[in-house]
Amino acid sequence: MEGGNRKISEDEAGPSSSSGIAATKQQEPHHTFHHHHHHHHHHHKEAEEEEEEETGEEEEDDPDHHKNTTFVPGPLLSLKDQIERDKEDDSLRRWKEKLLGCMESEFDGLIDPEVKFHSIGIISEDFGEVITPLPVDEKRNGHILFTLREGSEYQLKLKFSVLHNIVSGLTYCNTVWKGGLQVEQSKGMLGTFAPQKEPYIHALKEDITPSGVLARGVYSAEIKFEDDDKRCHMELKYALEIKKR
Repeated sequence: MEGGNRKISEDEAGPSSSSGIAATKQQEPHHTFHHHHHHHHHHHKEAEEEEEEETGEEEEDDPDHHKNTTFVPGPLLSLKDQIERDKEDDSLRRWKEKLLGCMESEFDGLIDPEVKFHSIGIISEDFGEVITPLPVDEKRNGHILFTLREGSEYQLKLKFSVLHNIVSGLTYCNTVWKGGLQVEQSKGMLGTFAPQKEPYIHALKEDITPSGVLARGVYSAEIKFEDDDKRCHMELKYALEIKKR
């Protein structure tokens, strides 16, 4: 329990201690970084020893300080670290918080974005719209999700949420087979999405079902969603049927 309380007080100490630093800087412009760092260190000694243990490590390796300021494309910084790093640049921090739509506690240590798919719908001139909640019930896996007439237009529509981090370059790839042979593959870009409480609804580009005697029957299909880090966020196997007009 005590641990929990301490966490809260640290978080509260965050912004205020950063404004403290900014104030110190203005009052004592002649101080070198090192003195300033020392002063800061001392100021924390009695007041917040707990916090000192954590922040101490970052502050003590001064030799590396300059190395870290040049941009090296290293491992992804967790957003919490980015916000810590930008504490003094308030406008940047506010911009990031606005873009992320949530405060730092929510993405504590989490780096990877999570895309949660709620439903897949199909819109067609035949029947309007049919929506299937996701994930598809195991018993229905491979069952026919929808039936279309030959030569008719249809559009897939997805509802999904983005959590923890920005997902960039979300793409889809829909592959269709008939009797074991691949008959179609369509790909497209959904885009880049920031985390938000409200789900996104995105319709894929319109397609037309094939027509003719050979086009009729049951098809198996798989739709896959990946981001530009090649993370696969969903892989859904389904079946569809094409009937005579």
